[in-house]
This record gives sequence, C-alpha cells and structure tokens, in this order.
Amino acid sequence: MSANSVNRRRILSLWLPRLPIDRIKRKLAQDIASQAELVASELDEASSEASTSAGLSPPLLGRVGERGGHEHRPSGSPLSLALPRKGGGNPSVHASLTNEASNKLPSVVVAKDHNAILLHAIDEVAVRAGLSIGLPLANARAICPELTVYDADPAADLKTLNDIADWCDRFTPLVALDPPYGLFLDITGCAHLFGGERALLQIVTNALHRRGFAVSAAIAGTSIAARTLTRYTSGQIVASGEEAQAVGPLPVSALGADAAITTGLRRAGLKTIGDVAARAPHEISARFGAAFTTLLSHALGQGDAPISPRKPLPDYIVEKRFPEPIATDTVIALTLSSLAKMLVTAMDKQSKGARQLEASFFRTDGAVRTIMVETGRPVTRPEMIDRLFRERLDALNDPLDPGFGFDLIRLAAGRTEIVVQQQRDLDATVHDNDEISALIDRIAARIGGKRVVVHLPLESHIPERAALALPAQHHLAAASTAAWPERVAGEPPLRPLRLFERPEPIKVPFASVPDGPPHQFTWRRALHAVVRVEGPERIAMEWWKQDGAALTRDYFRVEDAEGQRFWIFRDGLYESELRDEAGAPVPANWYVHGLFA
Repeated sequence: MSANSVNRRRILSLWLPRLPIDRIKRKLAQDIASQAELVASELDEASSEASTSAGLSPPLLGRVGERGGHEHRPSGSPLSLALPRKGGGNPSVHASLTNEASNKLPSVVVAKDHNAILLHAIDEVAVRAGLSIGLPLANARAICPELTVYDADPAADLKTLNDIADWCDRFTPLVALDPPYGLFLDITGCAHLFGGERALLQIVTNALHRRGFAVSAAIAGTSIAARTLTRYTSGQIVASGEEAQAVGPLPVSALGADAAITTGLRRAGLKTIGDVAARAPHEISARFGAAFTTLLSHALGQGDAPISPRKPLPDYIVEKRFPEPIATDTVIALTLSSLAKMLVTAMDKQSKGARQLEASFFRTDGAVRTIMVETGRPVTRPEMIDRLFRERLDALNDPLDPGFGFDLIRLAAGRTEIVVQQQRDLDATVHDNDEISALIDRIAARIGGKRVVVHLPLESHIPERAALALPAQHHLAAASTAAWPERVAGEPPLRPLRLFERPEPIKVPFASVPDGPPHQFTWRRALHAVVRVEGPERIAMEWWKQDGAALTRDYFRVEDAEGQRFWIFRDGLYESELRDEAGAPVPANWYVHGLFA
C-alpha cells in the first residue's frame, strides 16, 4: 500500500450466506440447553425432596441413575432430557450431543416463490448432499429423504442481521446493511486500534464463527469491490488501487447484478469480470445499461458510492474497553461517570453542550443494550449526565442485564448545541428556567419525553384544536412566552378547566325549543337536572379543513341541582343540518365536552 492510499476509504464487507438456517440452529441449540438446565434443576429438587422424606442424607440414597438409586423424571418430559445432575451426566453435555446429532442431518429453509416452494437457505450438510438454493422442495426430498425443513422468516432474519450490526458498532460507528445477508463497515482510520486490518478481519470473523454463523469477509477500497470478493473468497485484503486485479478472475455472477444481465454476459462469452472490463464502457452500457456499467466501475475501484450507515454519526463519542468483563452496578456507574467527564471535557473545547445522550453497553455474548436520554437545554455538567442516566436506569421495565459482563461501554452525544452564556447573578428568571428544565429532564428520563408536555395556543376556534400538546423538553421556551386569550375580569370562564379529549354522548329527553338548552340530561348513567343555563355559543366547523360532514355546534354552560357545571353542546342545526334522507327533521345528538371548576 502506498503512502497516499493510507487516507483513502477502507471498507470491510461481511456476507453471511447461511444466515436463515444458522439463526434457526442457534435458536434450537439455545432452547435445548435451556430445557436441559430446567430438567436438571427439577431433578435436584426431586432428589432433595426424596432424601428428606426418607430421612436419609443424599449419599445414603445413592446417586441418581446408578444401580440401586432412584431415577426421577419430570412428567411429560422426554426420557432423553431427564438426565441426572449428580454422577449421571451433564445437561449441557447432553444438549451439545443432541445438537451435534441434529447437525448431521441436512437442514433447509424454504420459501414460497410463484406458487412453488423453493429452497431459500441450506446448511453445509445439505450442500454436501447435492442440494442448492432455488431447488424445489419436492426435488430436494427426492435427493435427500432425511431432510429437516424450516419455514422462512424474513422478519427474524432482518432482526438477526440488525443485531449483528449492533455488535459491529464496537469496531466503527459507520455500519450499513447490505441486504439480504451482508454488512458494510467503514473502517477508515480505525483498523490500527485493533492491530491492523488483518487482525480486525480475524476478530470479526472468528467471533461470528463462535456464535454459529458462517461468514465471508473481505477488505477493499470500495464497498462494491469488497462485496464482490466476499461472494467467492474470504479473508482477502486488497490494497487501494488494486481492486481490478483482485476481482478480474472472478465470475460475473459475483457482481450481484440481475440474473438477466448475468445470463446475457455469459451468452456473449464474457464469463469473468476481467472479460467484461476488457470491453469498452459504451459497449457494455448500450447492451446492459448505465447502472451495470457504474456497478462494474465501482467493483474495479474506478469509482465509489458512499454507504448509508444505519445510525447517524454522533457529534462526540467516548468509550472504555475492559480486559475483563464487568457486571456490577457500582463499576458500571463509575464507568459512566468517568465517561461523562471525558465527554464534557471534549465538548467544552468547542463551547458545546449535549441535547441527546446515548449509552451503549456491549455484552461479551454479542448482545448490545442502548439507553438514550434527551435534555431540554444543552448539558455541560457531568453530574447532570450521571443523574439523568441514574433516573433512566432505575425506571427501566427490563433491567440492564449484564449477563456474563460488559467488555465495552460507550457514551455518545448524538446532538449538541452551542452553549449561550447568560447573566446568572442578577437575573433570577435564568435560575428558575434552569431548575424547571432540569426537573423536566429528570421526569422525562424516568417516564419518557413524550409524556411530559406543554400546551401552546393554536389559531383555531374549534375547542379541541385551540391548543397543541408538545414535548416540554423541546418547547419549554415557546410555552413560557405563549400568548393565551385573557379572561374578562368579573366574568365566568368561557372554556372549562377540564376539556375532554373526545366529547362524551349524553341523553337529552327533550329541550325547551328545538334549538334551546335541555331541562335535564343523563351522563354516565347519572341524571342531572339543569337549574342554570348560559348560551348558546355557536361554533361552526372550519369548512376549509372539513369534507362537509362536520356539523355546527351550539354550546351551553349549564349547572345542575347539585352545583356541578358542564359544558355541553348540540351537534347540528335543527332545521338545516339535521334531516333524514326524506328531508324530515331528526332529533339532535347531545354531548358533554368539559367540566368547569
């Protein structure tokens, strides 16, 4: 690699060709292990109960499974899973043996395509048996009768691919999906943190192999070149500028173009990528289109298209790796505190504060847990960051499970703002706003930002549209300066203190006149006799926002005999809007929309 290529882009491409079947086998192995552990625990309890009932110590009863001993098997469980815990075997060993036995039989995943059930994914045993992807299931059963068949689940496959992508975030924040079973990692400038490109490639592939996934990987200067290499080779690292020599001998199918284009190239005698590259670009474009010509040039390293990362790159990132996994709450809290200080120090250099913070916890088994908090104002103090994350961790419905421990904790500021200096000695409102904003941040961290709202006035005379509920963290300043209609001194309020989100229907037996107030009404199975009435206040619907179905409302402020005050309305005008298909007047529907204090 030349000195000028050091700063060029480097892409690591991962391809998991057997992801659907690997995912299923991994899940089955976990289920077998869990079931074996459950049976073993039940056996321990049963053995303990038997020894207690007999009044003998466990050594005198003999070991479970030995001659003369007592064998216990949970009701309904297979005999092969009812293994002894003491002296008779290990459930984990049995689970491993069961899994190995199942791996000796070919397994396939099938999907329906044009009313035909075809092989969607196959394992290595099926490949050795002569099966291939795209083969009809009936033909596959004829070739290999002892075939284990699973249904395809694209949603589960995509979730697994995203989980793997989350795990790859520990190597670079720029991770992109390469559907259906591939990933792109932009490792430009970060490979040296893991011992170089070769070492990084080995770390990634070995870790995925240990988790039961078949993977092919390659590194090149362009994403298309790296992906092309993974289709037929694995572990290859190509220096920038040497992509054409690396992909030239590969067949044209490695480019991943449409099947029609691949077939057309073969019929034209162009079997390898080098054969296609030897032709003039205008000849290829005239026959197969400009898109294929662009794909070919990117594979040859003559151009590149940027990848689309799954997550936007945070403004600031700090992280800490552990030689030994950590699992205690105290160490996790201390690590977050130290990372918060490092993050604030980095932001202070550019006079910025964090508005969105994200803590990621990477477990040793590959699982990743992410916790996010938002703030109403830029945060510039590490103790405030600590407090927000403590509130968030304490309020989690699913506690932060460290499993076998975390080997990496990362703290990122996803969104930052420039901190505006304000007078804080003489202006008391600044302190008040800071305290209110901090309180809102703590409440939002505990119950969620969308549940803490402020109301802003909206230019609409429709009661349910006259106010807009927005998250308080982002609209606190607007709410403090919002101009609401002022109440007339000495007059009762025009709008109720409590306004229902949806008007509730009431039963009105009759009114004084067709367009007058009711004498009594029934609401929530309670009869209310009206003694005082104010109104009507007629509110017509906004015709420019309606389709003509909304009716005119006549609102009344009424008080019943017990002193309760309601805001009710009649939906529709008696003679003009309330008519049936024959044109005859129909009774109006009444609703209660709010309650006065």
